[in-house]
Amino acid sequence: MADKRDFYEVLGVSKSATDDEIKKAYRKLAKQYHPDLNPGDKQAEQKFKEVSEAYEILSDKEKRSRYDQFGHAGVDPNFGAGGGAGGGFGGFGGFGGFDMGDIFGDIFGGGFSSRGTSRRGPQRGSNVSAQVTISFEEAAFGCEKEINIYRIENCPDCDGTGAKPGTETATCTVCGGTGQVRSTQRTILGNMQTVTTCSACGGKGTVVKDPCPKCAGKGKIKKGRKIKVKIPSGIDDGQTISLSGQGNVGESGAPSGDLYVAVNVRPSADFKRSGFDVSYDMTISFAEAALGATVEVPTLDGKVKYDIPEGTQPGTVFRFKGKGIPYLKRSGRGDQYVRVNIEVPKHLSKKQKDLLREFAGMAKPKSKGFFDK
Repeated sequence: MADKRDFYEVLGVSKSATDDEIKKAYRKLAKQYHPDLNPGDKQAEQKFKEVSEAYEILSDKEKRSRYDQFGHAGVDPNFGAGGGAGGGFGGFGGFGGFDMGDIFGDIFGGGFSSRGTSRRGPQRGSNVSAQVTISFEEAAFGCEKEINIYRIENCPDCDGTGAKPGTETATCTVCGGTGQVRSTQRTILGNMQTVTTCSACGGKGTVVKDPCPKCAGKGKIKKGRKIKVKIPSGIDDGQTISLSGQGNVGESGAPSGDLYVAVNVRPSADFKRSGFDVSYDMTISFAEAALGATVEVPTLDGKVKYDIPEGTQPGTVFRFKGKGIPYLKRSGRGDQYVRVNIEVPKHLSKKQKDLLREFAGMAKPKSKGFFDK
């Protein structure tokens, strides 16, 4: 015992440490030195044994009290004080009221237990994916579409049992109906018990003696379905709609998965979208830009009349408030922006050219140039 380190020193805690502090320190060190994480490292294996022994004593109130009073002698069975500090750990079931399976489950994500793991419950059905293509206007204002999908459903003949109608399933002889198979393995840490899903019945606990002809005893079939999907107004290209419970059926009454519908939006010939705003390029004549005019402008709601002011320049942008895309899942709409392009006339007649030359002569800049001054 003379070469044994102080248990508090081993865990790196003070003598006044709480149970939670001791447990936290042990978790950290056990993970650091665990043999599975340090294969072939004898020093790490020895460290792991040391911190496990320290935790066994300090996590037990009675043993800790004896250790605080008498030191190592107070917990050494060779001194008649009880304890059993040094001998092989005897499994993981009773260290100071803590379940060591829980501790190692936290560290390694499960798999360690002296009392077995809980049985795997019925699994939720997997999700199903589909796509739908809609127009620009349908995306703006919403619509309803019918799509075709294939999903796994319970067999209608056997209602998902896999047994031929009129027959019953039998208890699995391999697992005795538990759906699990337990095995015990001796390790340097003591006896470890692992629980795995029974391969004979797939975890169901029952086997089919006389299979259902329709589903060949699987209890499930793949079936095509037509599903109506409500497309909300304001949805954009590439976004996804989820329909709860419309995916593949779950096991043994567990919930079905979900259906995820990816939305593809066809581009518009007239409008471009940016967030919830839309833009439109409008071409007007030179005369309309110079003199002003009343024009019809296409919008998502139809054509509206707009007064173009005289002297409008190329590239001028007009804003139509509230004429854009409806906001997704809330009230209000974006705006529409109209950019003006001015068409330069081609193939003019002689009379048109003469009039333009006359206009050009009358429309000389009023300001004087440097040489004029």
